[in-house]
Parts: sequence; C-alpha cells; structure tokens
Amino acid sequence: MADKPDTTDFATPSLADLQHWTWVLGRAQQMVLEQGLDLAGSVVPPIPGVSDPDTIARTRDFWSDSLTLWQRMLVPGEAPPPTETPEQARDKRFKDPRWRENPIFDWIRQSYFLLSEQMLAQVEAVQGVDDKQREQMRFAARGFLDAISPSNFPATNPEVIDKTIETGGENLLKGLQNMLADLGKGQLTHTAAEAFEVGRNLATTPGKVVLRTDLYELIQYSPTTESVLAVPLVIFPPWINRFYILDLTPEKSFIRWAVAQGITVFMVSWRSADASMKDVLWDDYIAAQIEAIDTVRGLLDVPAVHTIGYCVAGTTLAATLAILAARGEADKVRSATFFTAQVDFEKAGELLHFVSDEQLALINSVTKEGFLDGRYMAAVFNQLRGRDLIWNYVTNNYLLGKDYAPFDLLHWNGDTTNLPATWHRRYLTELYRDNLLSKPGALSALGTPIDLGRITTPSYIQAGREDHIAPAESVWALTRLFAGDKRFVLAGSGHIAGVVNPPAAQKYQYWLNPDAVETLEDFVAGARETKGSWWPDWIDWLRTQDAATVDAAGARCPGEGALKAVSDAPGDYVRAR
Repeated sequence: MADKPDTTDFATPSLADLQHWTWVLGRAQQMVLEQGLDLAGSVVPPIPGVSDPDTIARTRDFWSDSLTLWQRMLVPGEAPPPTETPEQARDKRFKDPRWRENPIFDWIRQSYFLLSEQMLAQVEAVQGVDDKQREQMRFAARGFLDAISPSNFPATNPEVIDKTIETGGENLLKGLQNMLADLGKGQLTHTAAEAFEVGRNLATTPGKVVLRTDLYELIQYSPTTESVLAVPLVIFPPWINRFYILDLTPEKSFIRWAVAQGITVFMVSWRSADASMKDVLWDDYIAAQIEAIDTVRGLLDVPAVHTIGYCVAGTTLAATLAILAARGEADKVRSATFFTAQVDFEKAGELLHFVSDEQLALINSVTKEGFLDGRYMAAVFNQLRGRDLIWNYVTNNYLLGKDYAPFDLLHWNGDTTNLPATWHRRYLTELYRDNLLSKPGALSALGTPIDLGRITTPSYIQAGREDHIAPAESVWALTRLFAGDKRFVLAGSGHIAGVVNPPAAQKYQYWLNPDAVETLEDFVAGARETKGSWWPDWIDWLRTQDAATVDAAGARCPGEGALKAVSDAPGDYVRAR
C-alpha cells in the first residue's frame, strides 16, 4: 500500500484569487441591484416570483448577505458574524468544530444556511397555490436542501477530507463497499446486521403460538405472576411492520413488562404478504381482529378482552369496534388502547404527500405480483426524516467509512414487511386521500357501515408530541369522534420512542389534562407534565376498568387450554420474508 500523506493541510485560494472572486461577487450584486431599480421604474407589469418588489428585495438581500459572508471569510473578524437560528446552532451535521473555526468551511456552512433560507422563503412567497400544494412544496424543498448539504459531499466536509488524508482513502473504499452492499439489497443499512436476531436477543419473551391462520399467528405469553387480571389483553400491531417493536430487547419490551404486571397477553403476528394475498382487503384484517378477540374469549372463558391497536392496526381496531357496536356485540371488548393511531386523516402529516396520482401510479407499477415490497415503504418512511435516516448514514457510513452501530430499534425498522397491493392502494385512497373513515357510513366492511360515533368502549389514546407519521393533532381526532369515556395522553418523543419507553429507562415525559377540552391546543395549555414513562399510568387506568384477578393456571398458560401450542414464540410469520 502506498505511503499515506503526512499532512492534514490542503491548498487554499491565493490572495489574488480571493480578490478576483470578491470583485465578481460585488459586480454581480451591483448588476442585480441595477436591474431591480430598472424593473421598479418599468411600466411592464411585475412577474410574481421574478420581478415583483418582494422577490427583488429578497434577491437583493441574498446577494448582500452573500457578499458579507465572502468578506468575513477574507478578513475574519471584520464583518459581523451572521445571526444563527437555534436550529442552525444545534444542527448535528455541522458539529465538527472546523465548520466554524476554518474560515472556508464556515463560509460554506453559512452560505448553505443562506441558500436554504432563500429557497424556503421563495416557497412561502409563491402565489396562486392552496395550502396543500404549498405544504408539498415545503416538503420537496426541505428534502432537496437536506440532499445538497455540504456535509454530504467529500470535497466540502472537513471531517471527510481529514479522514481521507489520514487513511489514504481507505474510508472511501470502505464506504463504497457499504454503498454497493446497500444497492445490492435495495435498502439503506442503519445498523450492524449481525448484532440482532429475532428469537436470540429480540422477541424473546417466553410464549407459544396457539393459532395459525393464513393471515396471522396468535401468540400467548407465559405468565410470570401467580395471579393475573381476569380480563386478558389482545395486542394488534401494525401489519406494515413486525410485531416485535413491542418486544425488542428484554429491557425495552412492552410485552415482557405487561406480563410482569399480571396481564395475560396475546399478540397477533401478521403474515408478510406474497402473491397469494393479492385479494386481501381491509375486511380481512377486521375479520381477523374479531376472530382473535373471540378466540381468546373462548379459550379463557371470559366475556370480554382488553385490546391495543398500534398505528394502522389502531385505525382498524376503531373500525372493528364500530362494527361490533353495530352488531350489538360491543361488550366483547372491555377497553381499547390506541398507540399513535389515526381515524381522521385531514391532518395526517407528511404521508399525505404520497397519495397523489403520481405516487399511486408508481405503486401500481411496482405491485404487478399482487403485493408491495416492504422496501418501498421503508424508503417512504426514510424520506420523512431524510436528514436523520438517509443523509446521516451517507456521511457516516459511505463517506467516513464508519462501522454500523448496533441499535435494536433500527434493526426492527429495516426488517420490512410486504403489504397486500389491493388493500394498500385502497388504504391510501379511501382513508388518507378521501378521509372516508371519519364520515359516518361512508365506508363499510363485512357488510356493515362504519360509524365511529357508535363506539362507547372506554379508550386510552396515546399520541407522540414529535410524531411525524401520526401527528398528535391527527390522533386527537379520536377524542372527538368516539362517544365513550376517553383518556388522552401526550407522550414525549415520536412514533416509536414515544411508545417504546420503559419506566426503568427514566426517559422523556408525558402530559395529562384532567379537564374536558375541545382541542389539542387547549389540552396542552392545561396539561400537567410527568417525567418518565406513561406505561404506569396506562396500567393503573387498565385496572380501573376491571381489577378482578384469577390464578395464572390452566388455560392461562399457553398450550394448556383447548388450543395446543403450534410452536414457540415468536413464531414463524415474524421470520418470513
């Protein structure tokens, strides 16, 4: 191998070069100002976004600020430093001190911030677009700006330059190897692949699969207490992900914790779709929820169960409850808990950008075999947090050639699940685009019109304050549409960490408001903050619904009742590709 360079310096422009480019920028600024004055005095009507007074003013300010940055780089300390917003000051992409200490890289960083402000301001100034179109433009602009950040390119990132010189380019070769591996599997890697394995150090809570259908497996977990609540719990995870988000490593497992609280816990593990599931619809998922509820009721000889629905399975649970109510069978469910679930999609956040005609046509083009490859959905969710879930890994693992860090949550995030194509398209159009679930009778399933206003089941509704998939304001709509008793809790963090927050971790916080209020804004204004996990509040609430207990024996132990064990937990479906 060739000797590595022994210097960490790199060539900088000469004084003559800098003086020349200063003249170029100054001349450009003068030309823009002269043109602006000419346009201002012209009888030609201004062109919105091009020659109107506000655009001219923004352009003038942009060039003026650019020249100031250039002068500050040439003569550090002479021009005043630009004012940074709090977001810019804590931007993790530029945490390396050289972004501020080196005049050239400080100029690159500040120029990027200036360009970003200019582009976002231009989006706000565009005339003749509605709120939905403007939000789509904001989303596209933010994605573009994240992509062109100077931290993403080897020639403009001081840390990458230093690493390349230090290793003789080995970091770039290793990064290329990482990138080619990702291209080969069609998915961005976020964590060390060998660090985790389902059944070894993930999804290890003891239990048995007691029922297997073509659509799901039903897992019953082994009790760890001498007595348990008489009313069992059935959990419905989202079918767009693997169920073990609620059974990560033992110290993070909601399932293990719930079992330790004296609950008989059942988990539905959905099957990843293949071509044979091309005709599966929402009716099938609702029927599966009802079947699971009835199966547990029959197995344990109890009149009702507690339920949890997470994300899209919470949306489905709401439809299930409405159908049970219409059938006069609402008493089969003693309580319903909703983790970051939506039923009114008017304010469903940035996922609404993916239900345009163009996006739906793209989905049609990649689902010819009757199912949507889970890697497509993974890419969509990555785009919602592109700075953290795409470009952070481009910099660290492609440019710097770093090893992937072990992270159980990100391992789960990359463990994709395929979706039935027909139902997925209808989910996007009927719920997200057309928002039919929020309208009484606009949707039907299993031959029954769905009216959420008929739901009187006591409900515990959890939302995440920073949730970018199911925004808290959208989740709040459940409190408006349901008729029964409701307890709303706003948890710190987002769609995953806001849910998976074990008490022992002593992280985040949650808010409760004892008063009956109409809006989320009013809820927040009068809410009381409690440090740590909301799980203890939930179990206290659950016990108020029915505190009766029974011995943890007989059918309360998986495989010892009428349903014999099919296999050990976590089952087969969670491992299927």
